[in-house]
Amino acid sequence: MNILGIDTSCDETAAAVVVDGREILSNIISSQIDLHRKYGGIVPELASRKHVESINYIVDQAMLESGTGFEDLRAIAVTNRPGLIGALLVGVAAAKSLAYAHNLPLLGINHIEGHIYANFMVHDALPFPHVCLTVSGGHTLLVEVQKEWRYEVLGGTLDDAAGEAYDKVAQYLGLGFPGGKVIDDLAKQGNPAAIEFPRPMLDSGDYQFSFSGIKTAVRYYVDNAKSSGAMPPIEDIAASFQAAVVDVLVRKTIRAAQEKNARAITLTGGVAANSQLRASMSGAADSLGAKVYYPPINLCTDNGAMIAGIAYHQYQTGQRDALDLNASASGSILEQQERNAS
Repeated sequence: MNILGIDTSCDETAAAVVVDGREILSNIISSQIDLHRKYGGIVPELASRKHVESINYIVDQAMLESGTGFEDLRAIAVTNRPGLIGALLVGVAAAKSLAYAHNLPLLGINHIEGHIYANFMVHDALPFPHVCLTVSGGHTLLVEVQKEWRYEVLGGTLDDAAGEAYDKVAQYLGLGFPGGKVIDDLAKQGNPAAIEFPRPMLDSGDYQFSFSGIKTAVRYYVDNAKSSGAMPPIEDIAASFQAAVVDVLVRKTIRAAQEKNARAITLTGGVAANSQLRASMSGAADSLGAKVYYPPINLCTDNGAMIAGIAYHQYQTGQRDALDLNASASGSILEQQERNAS
């Protein structure tokens, strides 16, 4: 079963064709990083306009690379929640037009469900249930993933996502945008114990996260260090910041795995590409006898393949959406299973 998946939830215009939820025939991603870099972050209106310019070309490339035609597709899937509303609308409009023109079923997909599914596309022995940490520029969510892609949400961020904190800290340090990779690279050269940054909500007794405080702490530290003429090496700031963020993410995830008696932990989302997070999570999981799974880089970032992948399973459960499908800036991953149960 071939499904075309489209994602325009933020600043990547993405389309892919996937067979039976796992075999990726094409996965085309057009990044807007160069467009937004000079602003130090994503500018929603610019992102939307760029999606309008790119979407038809990206879909055409995905179809061409896959070696399939629309007559070979069983359905068209599109991210319709959550994300930047203007950006989402571009993808939804494109998907609805294609579904109508080619008389194909339409499926609206939750972007975070796509991320959670990404590991399943590359790991054959992924067990259920398992604990999944989805962590990116827009999301930080801890979930128990059960059979048939049912979820128990354990916790999420109360304010900023971890990836957003990376971007803001990189901006304070004059490192440019995006901040994830540059901070990760600098941290490898620094001392993670040089500065004791706070670990927000580490001992809160739940699985909630908060990262607004840590980015503010870094800003105050940098301002004070500059004014006093005692600025430490930027590598030490990067390493100490990353150590604090990773410590919170790892310790809460490991505690959730212990509580749920999970023998597998999955990482997904853009920050899942972070080398320190991968290494620290794997080391901590070893003590539980658990294994950590994460997808390749091209499935960590936003992409259409993960959308087509989870759509295959949603299609099997009978999901079909009408041509009045709309976009939403928010949306719980529990919505679909509640809809299926009703």
